[in-house]
Amino acid sequence: MAENEPAAEIDEALVAWDEAQTPPTSLWRHHEYLKFWAGQTTSVFGSAITGLALPLTAVSILNATPGQMGLLSAAATLPFLLVGLFAGVWVDRSRRRPILISADAARALLVGSIPLAMALGFLRIELLYVVEFLAGVASVFFDISYQSFLPNLVGREHLVEGNSKMEVSSSAAASAGPGLAGVLIRVLGAPFAIALDAVSFVISAASLAWIHTPEPQPAAPAERPGVRREIIEGLHVVFDNRLLWHIAGCTGTSNLFSSMVGAVFVLYLSRQLRLTPETLGLIFAAGAPGFLIGALIAQRWAERLGVGPAIITSAILTSLAALLVPFARGPLPVLVGILMISGFLVGIGNVVYNVTQVSLRQAITPGRLLGRMNASMRFLVWGTLPLGSLIGGALGQTIGVHQAIIVGAAGGLLSILWVLFSPLRTLKQQPAPATE
Repeated sequence: MAENEPAAEIDEALVAWDEAQTPPTSLWRHHEYLKFWAGQTTSVFGSAITGLALPLTAVSILNATPGQMGLLSAAATLPFLLVGLFAGVWVDRSRRRPILISADAARALLVGSIPLAMALGFLRIELLYVVEFLAGVASVFFDISYQSFLPNLVGREHLVEGNSKMEVSSSAAASAGPGLAGVLIRVLGAPFAIALDAVSFVISAASLAWIHTPEPQPAAPAERPGVRREIIEGLHVVFDNRLLWHIAGCTGTSNLFSSMVGAVFVLYLSRQLRLTPETLGLIFAAGAPGFLIGALIAQRWAERLGVGPAIITSAILTSLAALLVPFARGPLPVLVGILMISGFLVGIGNVVYNVTQVSLRQAITPGRLLGRMNASMRFLVWGTLPLGSLIGGALGQTIGVHQAIIVGAAGGLLSILWVLFSPLRTLKQQPAPATE
């Protein structure tokens, strides 16, 4: 009997692999995906709380200046510029699931250090810088691995559905998270509300450990070219494909200017507009219905207009809606209403844009290059985030926070040009999956 056990294990692995390659017609019946989705849903709920609680910790407890807020925002995204390309090579050389689990564990420890430091009395802005940077490094590896892991988990024919379901989770988290964060911040204090995010990362890691879908064997060490050559190969995937580098230009430009706004947005709302944490939570939550609607209609939007026009029109909607922010004026209900409408429309546009362009990228890239393609895209489009955050903080310090937000919102319109004058205008159907 003992001699037959390895054969049985091989048979089980082959069956699991076969199921992974030919998943059910709907992901509602794909148990491995549902485990992944449940863990990620929990994680994004926790992160939605931290998204409001952490900057409020800096503003209300540590009295951060606009320049410090810019540095804090930059610290979280700088890792995509510094280690993103190397991370892509690492991901393509490794199985993705262990990387995802390790990144979640690291983020749980890092985020958990903030409420611990507050309880012990040594919370400082410098600690927030370090936590944001190191958690950003873990997020680089997680995000690149996640986008490379999903095609293997669900199959390329279910990418739009898989990405859409993840966006539904994000929209639900964006809806409940900020409102819940506002209440928790009022009751517990901003640093202690962050503790829930640490717990959510633990749950996410556990759900990933529960997944049993096998992954293709990475190339043996003797078959690998050098790191530098692999990084260059990944960059070529983007720059040699006109669809990819136009998408990279649009997203990178949009991220540059939106991060200028984001760096000082909470400070602007809380200090200049004197809005309470509960009201901030309401404003942040307004994007959630937009996220949900965008996730539900993304596939239909692309089918009705075509893949390329769906990307273009969603980019236009996002940029125009963001212009409402610096011009929001009037009595408190009107002011808050305008900001909520802006968030709602940005939510729709962002989700349709991201679901459509990410699915397009995943569909046209060979599996062995997915990690490096995603890393190269993240390097290009997220690499602008720390620069924008630093510029936004510097402008807020010199010309004023409101003026910095005007510059950022207006500059976002430039992102539309990248996709408007590109082959995406005539791309109606999702291209056939790339061959290896």
